Amino acid sequence: MNILMIGQNDPAGMMIAFANALNRYTEHTARVISFRSLYAMDYEFDIELPRINEDFSEIEHLLKSSDVFHFHMLMDENYQIGPLQIKDYLKGKALLHHHHGTYDHQTFLALASDYNEKYKKLKRRAIVSTPDLLKLLPVATWQPNLVPLDDTDLQPRFDHQVAPKKLNIVQAPTRKWHKQTAEFLRACERLKFKYPQIDCKLLENMTYRQCLKAKRNSHICFDHMNGWFGISSLESLAQGVPVIAGLDDWNIQAIQEFTGVADIPWVVARNESELEVELEKLIKDDELRVSIGVRSRNYLESYWTEHHALSVLQKTYQEL
Repeated sequence: MNILMIGQNDPAGMMIAFANALNRYTEHTARVISFRSLYAMDYEFDIELPRINEDFSEIEHLLKSSDVFHFHMLMDENYQIGPLQIKDYLKGKALLHHHHGTYDHQTFLALASDYNEKYKKLKRRAIVSTPDLLKLLPVATWQPNLVPLDDTDLQPRFDHQVAPKKLNIVQAPTRKWHKQTAEFLRACERLKFKYPQIDCKLLENMTYRQCLKAKRNSHICFDHMNGWFGISSLESLAQGVPVIAGLDDWNIQAIQEFTGVADIPWVVARNESELEVELEKLIKDDELRVSIGVRSRNYLESYWTEHHALSVLQKTYQEL
């Protein structure tokens, strides 16, 4: 099966991550087209429209030869790629719509019910990247994101967790106003009075690889407290770094169903007070940090592999 992923941009690098995994582990062939380039992030890419030199011949070939159009970020067949109208190439194609939460929230949140009715009317499949979006789009199914566990920048280094002279606590927020960054910084500022060895950092204005390396050298990672979890969580869990997030019961249940195990490695904190308490526990106890880090990595290796995440997507493709 030839799969063409099409997105406005690559949300957290997930289009290329899924394409790489499909190409690496399955009999399918996947390609990726992005309308925009996130130059500052320096993600790996396949075809990005701002980078091509007005030659759309390869894109036309992909539009003709693909079996599946896998749309991301509110894209659909009504978009135009340069001079090419996607809707002119729909004959014989299966269509899939993939919603990524924060990355298309401003539009999707306001129109979720419209999208839900649209997909029901057109009898189309839709998938969402986080379980919370199922509340907005009940016609969809949850497609868990993945992390390439063999990537060097996602390998753990547990040695640095024991008795560090400086303890790095990080957050890599895509949108600070949306990820409880102010609460995180306030909690850290209060803890600094008791634990002057801590250094709380926001990882921003970095490339993707620079951010991964900084997270790998951290001792605690804070995701956010919106109830769900982001790619930032999965990356740090893979690196063996304890992750704090405000997972709600809905998301915890979805994670348990996907993995088949009840025990999750996230440290759960749902408000600023709980965040400060959980941070202090991890700051004070080297052995606790190491044990949670080891368990986090083992959890992904056992229950959240690329193969397992891909099995969900492959099933969806087969049902289109």
